[in-house]
Amino acid sequence: MPTSRPGGETRRQMLASMILVRAFENRLSKLVADKEDVLGMQILATGQEAASVASVQALTPEDVIVSNHRSHGHLLARNADIKAIMAEIMGKATGVNKGKSGTLHLIVPEVNALMTSTVVGAGPSMAAGAAFAQQYRGERAITAVFFGDGAAAEGNVHEAMNLAGVWKLPLLFICENNCWAGAQALKEHCAVGNIAVRASSYGMPGKLVDGNDADEVHSAVSELAEHCRSGKGPALLEAYTYRMRGHGEHDHQHYVDKEELELWAAKDPIRIYRARLVQEGLLTEEDVRVMERDASARVEEAVRFAAESPFPAPEAAVEDVWVQSPWAGR
Repeated sequence: MPTSRPGGETRRQMLASMILVRAFENRLSKLVADKEDVLGMQILATGQEAASVASVQALTPEDVIVSNHRSHGHLLARNADIKAIMAEIMGKATGVNKGKSGTLHLIVPEVNALMTSTVVGAGPSMAAGAAFAQQYRGERAITAVFFGDGAAAEGNVHEAMNLAGVWKLPLLFICENNCWAGAQALKEHCAVGNIAVRASSYGMPGKLVDGNDADEVHSAVSELAEHCRSGKGPALLEAYTYRMRGHGEHDHQHYVDKEELELWAAKDPIRIYRARLVQEGLLTEEDVRVMERDASARVEEAVRFAAESPFPAPEAAVEDVWVQSPWAGR
C-alpha cells in the first residue's frame, strides 16, 4: 500500500475509468466473437486496467503519452473520444485517424497521445524524441512511454534508456509487465526476474510496484514524474500485472496453466479497488452500479456511432501523407 494516496475524487475517477476500459474491451471481444464490424487483430489489456488508468491519471494533460498495441486503456483514461476510437477500430472515416490506423496505431493528438506503434519496442525511441523536444523548448511537461515486458528485451528500448540517461531527458519509462510476451512466460525471456533493476544501468531511478493496485501505481507515477519534471532526467517504473486474455483475440491461451489464470483472476484490479473504495466510504455499491451502467451506455453508443459511420472514400488513401501524391484530386 502506498504511503500517500491520491485524493478521493481522483480515486473515484480512476475506478470509473477502469470500469469504462473493461466495458469497452469486453464489448470488443464480443464483436470479435460474433464476427461483427471490427477489422484486423484485436489486442486487449483485460486485467491491466489499474496499471494503465492510474499511470495516465497521475500525469498532467500537458504531458505526452506514447503507447503501444495495448493502447485502449491509456487513451480512454486520457478522455479521448470513445466514439471516435471505436470508429477507428471499425475502420470508419469518423475514427480518430480517419479509419487509416485501426486499433494498433491509434494516435490522438488532441489529448497529447502523439505516437503509437505496434512494432514491439519502437515506442521508447520515439518517446525520446518527444522528450528531447520538451527539454529543448524548456517545457515543464514530460513524456511517458508504455511498453511491455517482452518489449523490454528489444535493443531499441535499451538504446532509448541509455540516450535518455545521457541527455537527462524528461522521460518516464513505464513497463506494464503482464507476465507474458506473446506465448513466452516472463521467466523464459527475462534473465533477472524483473525490469526495474535495469534502471541503475542507465543512471535513473527504478521502481517496482503492484500493477493491480491503482493507488500504488498512481503514487509511484506521481513521484517519478516529478523526478523527470524537475530536470533530474529519466525514470523507470515497472507495474507488475497480468494479461487475462491471450496476446490477441485469436489466441486462446492454451499455453497458460488454468490455476495461474484463477490465481490472477482473484487479484482482479477492478474488484479489489471497488471493494476498497466502498469499504472506505468513498463510494456506495449503488454509486458503482451507476458507473457500470454509464460505462455500458457509453460503449453501446460508441458501437452504434461507429457502425453507422461511413468507410473512408478511396481518394482518402492519398491524403494526410508526407508527400503530395500526383494522383490526389484526380
